[in-house]
Amino acid sequence: MSKGLLIDTTRCIGCGACSDECRVSNNLQGEATPDISANTFTVLMEQGDHYVRKLCMHCEDPSCASVCPVAALKKSPTGAVTYDTERCIGCRYCMIACPFDIPRYEWSSNTPYVRKCEMCPSRVNNGQETACAEACYEGATVFGEREELLEEARRRQQEDPDTYADHIYGEDEAGGTSTLYLLPKDVEQLGLKAVTEGAAYPQLTWNVLSKIPSLALVLGTALGGVWWITGRREEVSRAEETENNRFGSGGDTDPQA
Repeated sequence: MSKGLLIDTTRCIGCGACSDECRVSNNLQGEATPDISANTFTVLMEQGDHYVRKLCMHCEDPSCASVCPVAALKKSPTGAVTYDTERCIGCRYCMIACPFDIPRYEWSSNTPYVRKCEMCPSRVNNGQETACAEACYEGATVFGEREELLEEARRRQQEDPDTYADHIYGEDEAGGTSTLYLLPKDVEQLGLKAVTEGAAYPQLTWNVLSKIPSLALVLGTALGGVWWITGRREEVSRAEETENNRFGSGGDTDPQA
């Protein structure tokens, strides 16, 4: 079953333990940055009285993977969108395609890679939870099966409707993600990016691409008609010019004279 993260913004106290442990677990070098970067995979955004984590959303049907020409990015069975450095050719299509603006590029490196959260694959494959979830002692970040996390999110909403908004961010956004958010009541988005709910972005692209063959047929037929008409006009024009040259430009000269 696909795993994921549930982030409860009402419980986060802004301690930064998740970000610190992420840096240690992923051996990220250099100074931490205020926004996600090639060496900072998750950050805390302060939104009024609340804190919101920013990290890869691990889409159920990821756009970054769908546009990658060499399959360097893949949706793994564990739920994470992982990255293969040996396959990457540095095209950076993934950065353009991501609806959440997450992947970052190592611009300062001589051998640059695309960098982002991969949901601690070495830990998860060994039966452990992610480093950020283990570090969170407030229960603001929980790791587990995606369906179970959705159930837990709904349970918290039902038990405390005065605290939680009646929406789980990530359940349907961009076709669904493996990073889920519980938001405070009456607080819209809380700094999270507004994206299309329902259909995954690759599916939206396919809905357009699937119409191209029919559109090409119609346009081809129309252009073929234009070509025929244009050619026919030129043919008639040449025939008239030949006739004029043959019988003279006067138009009333008797050819028997």
